[in-house]
Amino acid sequence: MTTDSWLEKRPLGKTGLEVTQLCFGATALGNMPDTYGYSVGTEQALDIIRTIFAGPVNFLDTAAEYGNGESERRIGLVLKELGGLPPGFVLATKADRDSETQDFSAAQMRRSVENSLEKLGLEQIQLLYLHDPEYGNVEEIMGKGGAVEELVRCREEGLIAHLGIAGGPIDVITRFVEMGVFEAAISHNRYTLLNTEADPFWDVCAKYGVAAVNAAPYGSGILVKGPSNYPRYRYQPAPPELLKRAYQVEAVCQRFGVTMAAAALQFSLRDPRISSTIVGVAQKDHLEETFKLAQENIPAELWDELAGAAQ
Repeated sequence: MTTDSWLEKRPLGKTGLEVTQLCFGATALGNMPDTYGYSVGTEQALDIIRTIFAGPVNFLDTAAEYGNGESERRIGLVLKELGGLPPGFVLATKADRDSETQDFSAAQMRRSVENSLEKLGLEQIQLLYLHDPEYGNVEEIMGKGGAVEELVRCREEGLIAHLGIAGGPIDVITRFVEMGVFEAAISHNRYTLLNTEADPFWDVCAKYGVAAVNAAPYGSGILVKGPSNYPRYRYQPAPPELLKRAYQVEAVCQRFGVTMAAAALQFSLRDPRISSTIVGVAQKDHLEETFKLAQENIPAELWDELAGAAQ
């Protein structure tokens, strides 16, 4: 990558939107200490959100469930200060099931959309994903009178401009993309230096003209902190084979004098099939650190060696 290629915008599928290849994720900005092991206060979060809106990255991702709506509420406070979204900025959120009842009904989807609009202080959501459908009855979600049908109706009504799908298991989200109603898709933790399960999924997205968005390129932190310091993947203990691979990646990066986190990030950024890569932030200095990782010089030989080690 050239030092500034990560700032070049790519089309977000067929939406007509253009986004930077970096997208900041606002999960931790909703203050989720049970998930991350630390808190993010309101003023800290607002300062980060203001900095993002004023910076070179034009894509921010959140969800209704992050901090039980606190992430959206905090973003909404800054949007109110700014008088709305800055020109050219793209904000995405997600429609979620009820956290207590696990309700994935059509009525719950509409409530989620309406609550997001209220918290964000917007009349229309630019991009809204159906979030984590694998936790519900997929057949009911996809079927007549289900969640997908209701979200399509919300799009027709103008409550949302563009509809996406975001989830974990590749077989599940592939089925949703193949429905032909979604315009963007997020896969998380499944296209990293340690796990490339989503590789064929990006080709499915391309086939259907769906924008591909890769989230969690660090695998929840192991590719930043290293396998010795953080032997976990997807916030769970990493299995032995994945740990072995992590140590191999670490050794290759050390041999080339490359920051492992930079290799992890650029592995996603360099894939032309991926419109944008979501990186979560919880501290203001994470923003600048991410920019540095995106610009770090990585020799082509490192990618060749990593590919060989994966065989």
